[in-house]
Amino acid sequence: MSPVEIGTYGIGVLIFLIYIGMPIAVSMLAVSFVGVALIRNELVATRMIGAVANDSLREYLFAVVPLFVLMGLLVALSGVGKDTFDVFEKLLRRVTAGLGVATVFANAVFASITGISIASATVFSRVAVPEMTRHGYTKKFATGVVAGSSVLGMLIPPSLLMIVYAVLAEESVGRMFLAGIGPGVLLAGLFTVTILLLAKFTPGFVFEATRDDASFVDLGLLDAARKAVPILVLMLLVLGGLYGGFFNPTEAGAAGAFGALVIAILRRSLDGRTLWRLLVETGQITVSVLLLIMAATFFSRMLAMSGVPRELAEFFLSGPVGPWGFLILYLVLIIVMGCLIDSISIMLIMLPIALPVAQAAEFDLIWFGVLTVVAVEIGLLTPPFGLSVYTIKAAMNDPDLSVGMIFRGAFPFILAMLAALAIIIVFPSIAVWLARL
Repeated sequence: MSPVEIGTYGIGVLIFLIYIGMPIAVSMLAVSFVGVALIRNELVATRMIGAVANDSLREYLFAVVPLFVLMGLLVALSGVGKDTFDVFEKLLRRVTAGLGVATVFANAVFASITGISIASATVFSRVAVPEMTRHGYTKKFATGVVAGSSVLGMLIPPSLLMIVYAVLAEESVGRMFLAGIGPGVLLAGLFTVTILLLAKFTPGFVFEATRDDASFVDLGLLDAARKAVPILVLMLLVLGGLYGGFFNPTEAGAAGAFGALVIAILRRSLDGRTLWRLLVETGQITVSVLLLIMAATFFSRMLAMSGVPRELAEFFLSGPVGPWGFLILYLVLIIVMGCLIDSISIMLIMLPIALPVAQAAEFDLIWFGVLTVVAVEIGLLTPPFGLSVYTIKAAMNDPDLSVGMIFRGAFPFILAMLAALAIIIVFPSIAVWLARL
């Protein structure tokens, strides 16, 4: 077999192994090792896997992963998410479907200090959904809003997916963070418009009963300000330090984790046993992410050795498909894969194949990364996988709440995300103007 044939068969075998349930990192490592062994020999494959482990994981940048993960877990534990929701609930209580809009805004702010969509889904399913159902909103709409707005956690910086993309594409993490701000604001705006349109034209989808403003617990200005202080301090510490040039991404993560730790201690929501549990969970998440990155790096080198990316670039860019046809096919494939596989795994499988083609097409790789993250995040809401949906179901522990009900509630927000994807394609400056300053 020629190297190109080996690489092509390797992609097919990888998809098959994932389909039958083999762990994705193990599948990628096995396929890559066998591929390199067939193209060269077993000795080269053995040496390459050691070199990949050394080269891909020793970067100082990777310290940002456990730091942002720990910060997100501490913030979720300390009740900052509930405080964020309470503040926006007070500000928007007179707006039609105001609690839905408050959930979107609160999720956007919470995203700027966590960077993990699942953390947002867990927190707001316990905070926003009971409050919304108490005020006459349907469970379908309430859970759909939480599921939809939770995806902002992977777009608005800091974002774990942006870090992974920056590593694989060899782009600046700081620039990728900046690139997520415009699309994040756009998506939050589209979610707000979606909620207002649903409330106006399909009130039965949104409300079960007449909205009762009298049932709101009045939050005084002093209490609202007190609840807002920890949020603003963390945002200033992480984002202000990062974009003000005081911190690099790793230092910003460390500052944010320390700030979240101080808040959790001051609020007496953290004891020794809980801290140990969070540290173990942080370690587990970090190890799984870094193992996937190592496997994807090995897979990328095997593909480069086989020549498959070069052949794909020639096929897409010189044939009838063209660069834009490639982009549309790529995004559609990512959305379809999102129905079955988690976000990070999709990126680690697809980017080693797609990035060389995107570079040959002379696409802006920062813009390409934003499109990738938005498309990947749609998979958090689509059946049958829909990780955010299952997270909400698990967090709610409500026997009357079905998974299908949450998927139906999230469907309008999937349409909003598709609209955001189209807008960013047509107007790429939304994603790149801050990153290129």
